[in-house]
Amino acid sequence: MAASMYIVVEGEDPGFDIFVNGRSIARHEDALERLALSLGVRPLIEFFSADENSMSLLIEEGAGNSELLKRLPPPQWYTGAAGLETVNALLDALSEEPHQLGTEGPQVLEELEEYARVLIKTEARNLRWHLAVSWR
Repeated sequence: MAASMYIVVEGEDPGFDIFVNGRSIARHEDALERLALSLGVRPLIEFFSADENSMSLLIEEGAGNSELLKRLPPPQWYTGAAGLETVNALLDALSEEPHQLGTEGPQVLEELEEYARVLIKTEARNLRWHLAVSWR
């Protein structure tokens, strides 16, 4: 199963495309977490929150227990600016040497740029977001 870390924007339709690939980011999440901590910013995984829709998808994909839905805490939402602080720090750190994450470094960099585009639009519209994970 391949994991993907994707962005969920609060509300029904934010009015813009929120698609991000997130597969390379998911594969390198541990290295990105270490890098974020070394840069003094919040790791991406700390922006994860499970909402009912995301958890339902995970359960459908066989990666969860339907009993969890009954005990699910309310989703946590974050400002675009908070996410951009992390994403921009990671982009700056990786832009000159993406291969510090190995051969997939350039793909991680591209996905971080996708995150930045979505988070800039999220912040401009005063919307909130969180990360979700899909296993397929």
